[in-house]
Amino acid sequence: MILEKFHENNSLSLCKTVTFTLLLRSEEPALTNMDISTGHMVLSYMEDHLKNKDRLEQEWVALCAYEAEPCATTVAMKQDNLKKNRYPDIIPYDHSRVILNELANASSSDYINASTITDHDPRNPAYIATQGPLSHTAADFWQMVWEQGSVVMVMLTRLTEDGVVMSHRYWPEEGSELYHIYEVHLVSEHIWCDDYLVRSFYLKNLKTGETRTVTQFHFLSWPEAGTPLSTKALLEFRRKVNKSYRGRSCPIVVHCSDGVGRTGTYCLIDMVLNRMSKGAKEIDIAATLEHIRDQRPFMVKSRQQFEFVLMAVAEEVHAILRALPQ
Repeated sequence: MILEKFHENNSLSLCKTVTFTLLLRSEEPALTNMDISTGHMVLSYMEDHLKNKDRLEQEWVALCAYEAEPCATTVAMKQDNLKKNRYPDIIPYDHSRVILNELANASSSDYINASTITDHDPRNPAYIATQGPLSHTAADFWQMVWEQGSVVMVMLTRLTEDGVVMSHRYWPEEGSELYHIYEVHLVSEHIWCDDYLVRSFYLKNLKTGETRTVTQFHFLSWPEAGTPLSTKALLEFRRKVNKSYRGRSCPIVVHCSDGVGRTGTYCLIDMVLNRMSKGAKEIDIAATLEHIRDQRPFMVKSRQQFEFVLMAVAEEVHAILRALPQ
């Protein structure tokens, strides 16, 4: 149900559309090739862990003791790069950091606080996990989006929370803004519900004249260091992201404030559910988290967030099983 809609002309002959939308029904789980027996096994594992808090705590303690190898962070610790890290202790590993083209960079640097996260194919990252951009790294952020070929972004933080800046606003509130050689034009902003909204950007590389449309999915109701109040809104949000992304091979840019807590939680939920939807016979959520932590430190920061992953996966698997023909 569209309640209000308006258009504004602009220099690119595009229109900015702000749409307030009420969802009349929940998004249904997408068609899936999930193995039914695997689905039931995963549900059994989840229920056991969620009921048995001691077992959940033991698994979390074991995960916290896990050490990635290799784990060098030499580049992030260079003097010139320290000021580009929002949090001094949350930095990318050398082996999995996103490398910018320094010749195209405003400060002739190849560094950004961002990590590639792969699932099975190391040549094709599934995600880029990154921090909320700082005011002086916004141009680096758009360079990364351009060079990685990304067309979908997932933002999991508000710009400020409790008076603390979580992320710089790296897009124009209206019209267009220039970030070094990248012109970003806000085309539309759709407020779907209290929990999330969707923005569309027209991205132009002024050096080459090439253009691209980038869609940003912005989840609003996930507090830092915590979890959403329920899994339902986040699962619906994820379905919308994947509906937009479907059929593409470029990485999804995922960020919160530090690029590890909420970002890691979202990536873990998405990776596990994607594996299941492709018919995986075995699913090990703890091992999948270790795989993600091999590529960026501290992904999923708290036991509460890990428990939320189990709850979200269980709820989605249950919904898929319920939707399958009996």
